[in-house]
Amino acid sequence: MAIATQAFTVPCHSKAVKAQALRAREAQKQERKGVYAPYWRLSIGVVLIGSIVYSMFTSPLQLTEAPSIADRDTISKRESGVTENSPMRLRMEALIKEKQNEIVAALQELDPAHKFRTDTWSRPAGGGGISCVQQDGEVFEKAGVNTSIVYGTLPRSAIEKMRVNHKAIDPDVDSLEFFAAGLSLVLHPQNPNAPTVHLNYRYFETMDNDGKCNAWWFGGGTDLTPSYLYDEDAIHFHKCIKDACDKHDRGYYPRFKQWCDKYFYIPHRQESRGVGGIFFDDLDVEEKDQEQLFSFVKDCLQSFLPGYLPIITKRKDMPYGEREKQWQQLRRGRYVEFNLVHDRGTSFGLNTPSARVESILMSLPLTARWMYMHEAEKGSREERTISVLKQPVEWV
Repeated sequence: MAIATQAFTVPCHSKAVKAQALRAREAQKQERKGVYAPYWRLSIGVVLIGSIVYSMFTSPLQLTEAPSIADRDTISKRESGVTENSPMRLRMEALIKEKQNEIVAALQELDPAHKFRTDTWSRPAGGGGISCVQQDGEVFEKAGVNTSIVYGTLPRSAIEKMRVNHKAIDPDVDSLEFFAAGLSLVLHPQNPNAPTVHLNYRYFETMDNDGKCNAWWFGGGTDLTPSYLYDEDAIHFHKCIKDACDKHDRGYYPRFKQWCDKYFYIPHRQESRGVGGIFFDDLDVEEKDQEQLFSFVKDCLQSFLPGYLPIITKRKDMPYGEREKQWQQLRRGRYVEFNLVHDRGTSFGLNTPSARVESILMSLPLTARWMYMHEAEKGSREERTISVLKQPVEWV
């Protein structure tokens, strides 16, 4: 029995030892796994980071979109301001904003109780404007003084049309960057004895993609539109603008006065819109150099307040009745007809992408009137006004 028992117990002891050994080896494996796992994760992380860094230095850089010409101009104005060495587009922008402030301040003094509403707006493609408008005031039924700055791209069709007057424009491109800046003003007084007045001075240029100007020109003018004609008012207005013209070229006033009479003619009525002033367009390097023309435009703008303020001051408080008011409304109907049918500036503005329609139609009077088959009474003041509108007069 003793031998048998010994034979039985030895195998059992051997199995226990083997099981213990297996458990020990399994524990060692788990220990090694716990130690080596972080090293594997660290190794994989190092490889990934290294790959990213390598890619950064060996792959082409993904650059953000280059700033537009409008963006670059904004940065230039913020960092350096506008000086006589700045591009002409920035100098013209600064000039019209300065004159807008001066004119609005002077008009506000005539009617302090009715403040101008000022709206500042921007265009998605670059630029924007400031619209200053007064409505239903004591002096003006509607008065608007607007500045507009436009950056954009001309399509091929527009380039071909502009090359007719501007040979400097590259004929071999499908599109061109452009810039336009202008100051526009229209004042419609309450009193029928006081004349409506219009002013617009503008600058246009085309540019390469880097902002370098390759073609430019100036345009503008001012004109007087009375409902009741006072010769002394027309003479004073024309003399002021003639003096500004004569400082630069004695041929300017007669040439631009004739251009004005022709431009502001209403063919379907066979009469002029008003008693004229000056009008010019497309003045570029073939006319005079850029600095000379810029100086001319500045002097024209400077002549406006001396030319119009004495007239409105004299006429704004004159007595009038229902007959005079009705005649004023009829004449304003003619003003609307010209602006909506024939005016190139209105047409250009309304056809410009992202145009601000309210600012463009600021030129229209608050009220107007159309009467069927209306005729001025023979020998009346109204008839005299019509006779002058049908045959332009040399006022100075």
